[in-house]
Amino acid sequence: MTDAAHLARIHRTAALAQSASSADTVVDHVRHELAELLGLSACRFEYGTLMGRHPRLEKDGTMTVGRRTWDADTGGWPEGDIELRAYGNGHYLGRFMLTPGPGPVPPLQARLVAVTLADQTGAALDTSGPVRRW
Repeated sequence: MTDAAHLARIHRTAALAQSASSADTVVDHVRHELAELLGLSACRFEYGTLMGRHPRLEKDGTMTVGRRTWDADTGGWPEGDIELRAYGNGHYLGRFMLTPGPGPVPPLQARLVAVTLADQTGAALDTSGPVRRW
């Protein structure tokens, strides 16, 4: 991936977040973007409260497992699904659950783009709110 490709991904998502009539449209778009960007085998979004203690992709592109920093560059993906939280106006609104694919962990630059995409999702959710499907 080039810097231009990362910038284009962020730009497309920002434009959609501003124009979409439903935050769910943004959520679905970002799920697909994250899967491609990070080489995931699956990606889903969970609205609402946190359950479980999953490894987490942090705002600075690092990963934590429990209370410890995980060196993804040397250790690969941690076991199980990894959460990437979405916030709007400082409030937790949901999380992307990332299921790693068989390839290597993407570089820090790609992980930072993933965090930016999650932030755009949080802003869209904060503005319009999700359409809940029961």
